[in-house]
Amino acid sequence: MRILFLTLGILIADQVTKLIVKGLSLPAIGISIEGMDYGESISVLGDWLKITYIENPNMAFGLDIGGKLLLVIVAFIASIGIVFYLWRHRNGNPWLRVALALILAGAVGNLIDRTFYGWFYDTAPIFYGNVVDFIDLDLFTVTIGGGAFKFWPIFNIADAAVSVGVVVLLIVGLPQSGDDSTEKPDTPESHD
Repeated sequence: MRILFLTLGILIADQVTKLIVKGLSLPAIGISIEGMDYGESISVLGDWLKITYIENPNMAFGLDIGGKLLLVIVAFIASIGIVFYLWRHRNGNPWLRVALALILAGAVGNLIDRTFYGWFYDTAPIFYGNVVDFIDLDLFTVTIGGGAFKFWPIFNIADAAVSVGVVVLLIVGLPQSGDDSTEKPDTPESHD
């Protein structure tokens, strides 16, 4: 299950960057990271790429379907399902496994935020925290009726992993029932 090292690497990068942006204080072990103020923005590449600290109480793109506890439960069950699939098909299509490892990393990364951040930072009960977002790409802004709308919402590494994983999954195709490879064996039945 070496593919889970990819998941672990992305998960660590996601959580470390979120903790740096949000801030962290563990005096018992000498760790103190000031973090950013909510809404604060730091320019990386002009207005095109910024680090902007916000929190998303909902799911991707701010959608609110079923509440936070349902999101936690669904993400937890989906994560277990992906781990089981990866274990069961450990010799399967490597690109399918990469896609699922990316999706798993993103799901678990945001699941950690929702489950523990509210409790850890004393802002919400366990399972009811918000997801920390900070990557602010401003490709272009659309003005409609006096309001300005950004092309892409602020996101995090976990969100990016899920998005890339879904794109890879769409490219390689979903596995067929009982099939974990891209090639079908040449059998006499296939020529009928």
